[in-house]
Amino acid sequence: MTAFARRIGAGLLLALICTYASAQAYPSRTVRIISPFPPGGTSDILARTLAEKLALEWGQPVIAENRPGAAGNIASEYVAKQRGDPHVLLINTVGTHAINPAIYPNLPFDPLKDFTLITNLVNLPSLLIVHPSVPAKDAQELIALAKQKPGALAYSSAGSGSQPHLTAEIFKAMAGIDLLHVPYKGAAPQLQALIAGEVALTFATAPAAVPFVKNKQARAIAVTTAERVSTLPDVPTLNESALPGYVAVGWNGLVAPAGIPAPVVRKIHDTVAKIYALPEMRERLVNLAAEPAICTPEEFTALIKAELVKWAKAVKDSGAKLE
Repeated sequence: MTAFARRIGAGLLLALICTYASAQAYPSRTVRIISPFPPGGTSDILARTLAEKLALEWGQPVIAENRPGAAGNIASEYVAKQRGDPHVLLINTVGTHAINPAIYPNLPFDPLKDFTLITNLVNLPSLLIVHPSVPAKDAQELIALAKQKPGALAYSSAGSGSQPHLTAEIFKAMAGIDLLHVPYKGAAPQLQALIAGEVALTFATAPAAVPFVKNKQARAIAVTTAERVSTLPDVPTLNESALPGYVAVGWNGLVAPAGIPAPVVRKIHDTVAKIYALPEMRERLVNLAAEPAICTPEEFTALIKAELVKWAKAVKDSGAKLE
């Protein structure tokens, strides 16, 4: 072996040792899990729950931080700009990484190239819920009511271009009805608007909506999954009750900025997978109608690529636009 070859080999060995050491040392300071929506929504619930468990596992502070606005784009852009820093993580959603690219013409980040995709966390059915004063007891009655009063029934969303917005627009298109869209800045105010009677109905992710249904502050009309969910076995699907073929399932995952060393990604992934395998964690998620969905980074990448195609078609077919 020549001296040059030995130097190359030593350099590669040193690089491997440094990369391994960086994973061993991680995290070396406070980790922030960014939620793209205000407190009270599903992303916030997941961020705070995960932060608490990660802090115990790693022996370093892990905090949840809300950066709401622009249907999640503000938080996503912020994290994308932290290239190479694994101490800034993001709870991404079907909205931020699959729907927004089809809705926003000049998105300030690339949902694949600007992020390190770590794992999906949960699959999320949405609930079509109404204020208790709304006389409709099922989806067919609600559609009939909307047809009697075109444009009179208002629905809230987490913002223009958000998943609840698009989910409702697909519902409108398939049902042939006219509803008034009232956008709010996040899932929590979206739900509060319904509870306060400011709007008649909304589509909300199950973990955020289920507590209000169980407290009888809202009435569940239907779920958006292909099959009924175990937490609400008496609530039919839209697919079975009124609109055959209607299925709209969301998800929340965990990503970091691009440029994170593979050993660090593995450490984050494996720790999160360990936490999500805990019986108490699974029970908590299932009780909120969220299906744990940990996967490999490669599987998560494939999911997002497929979702980009799926939701781009849904946006086009529904005619949904920013307001």
